Amino acid sequence: MDYEEMLDIGHKKLPEKVMKREERFEIPLVKGHFQGNKTVISNFYQIAEKLNRKPEHIIKFLTRELATPADLTKTALILGTKVPSSRINEKIEKYVKEFVLCHECKKPDTILIKEGDFIFLKCLACGAKRPVRKLK
Repeated sequence: MDYEEMLDIGHKKLPEKVMKREERFEIPLVKGHFQGNKTVISNFYQIAEKLNRKPEHIIKFLTRELATPADLTKTALILGTKVPSSRINEKIEKYVKEFVLCHECKKPDTILIKEGDFIFLKCLACGAKRPVRKLK
């Protein structure tokens, strides 16, 4: 029996849970409501915690992408205009791709580190490191 045949037999004997690779990282969806002309994101702190990023960094990104001012309260993020949750979710997904997920192994186990004038995304899983744009 050659290697390929043995590998096929081994794969067939594996439990189905092992064969179906489920991702442990899911981007949380925004929960919120409109309050007058403003948008209140009630689960903003949970999103920041799940992404393992400082809320201030995410706010800088969102205010630029959505072109709206924002205020952070003890319980929520308040955007200065009405913004549909689908649009906010798109922007958070864009943030995750740029500032959270490793471009090599696609895992979320990353940190942002500052070296001189540059900011790098460093993966704690595979060790990859790449520069990211600086949010001013």
